[in-house]
Amino acid sequence: MKPLWMFTLLLFGLSACGTVATPEPESETSEPKSEVIEPIPAAASLPDLGLAPELTNEVWLNVDAPLQLADLRGKVVAIDMWTFG
Repeated sequence: MKPLWMFTLLLFGLSACGTVATPEPESETSEPKSEVIEPIPAAASLPDLGLAPELTNEVWLNVDAPLQLADLRGKVVAIDMWTFG
């Protein structure tokens, strides 16, 4: 019975930490707020550096064989680069 009591106490404590957002009261004398919305550029102004260089690493984690760019064409790829230092 003790784990259930501790779980209930933890749940109650976590629920007490939550906050509820309340809207700010509007006064009748204040002017309406105007927000400036910046336009989103149609295309990024990044330079075209050409084709990506081929992946030359021989050791990969979580794959069976070395990766090549041709194998990844048309797929969404997230690259996380890090080293041991």
